[in-house]
Amino acid sequence: MSILSENVIPGNHGKVFGTNAKEANDLGRIKENLLKIEGVKNVIFSDDFPVEFTVRTTKMVEIKEIEKMVKGLGFHAIPKGLFAL
Repeated sequence: MSILSENVIPGNHGKVFGTNAKEANDLGRIKENLLKIEGVKNVIFSDDFPVEFTVRTTKMVEIKEIEKMVKGLGFHAIPKGLFAL
């Protein structure tokens, strides 16, 4: 594994995750809890199906930490592939 595949790198690219949450209140709970993680600056949800969200950070945040937070709410967060450089 590498730094890019195990962490969300600070900046405007962020990291995209897929989730099985569908209801607006569930998505709101996910966003609210992810913003509690130190370094997470915003969480943006797509309007498409399947639901995806992008996490942007101000410092490196481990993907495991994001997955654990979402799993604790009863949903999953599956990281998508690396962005093109």
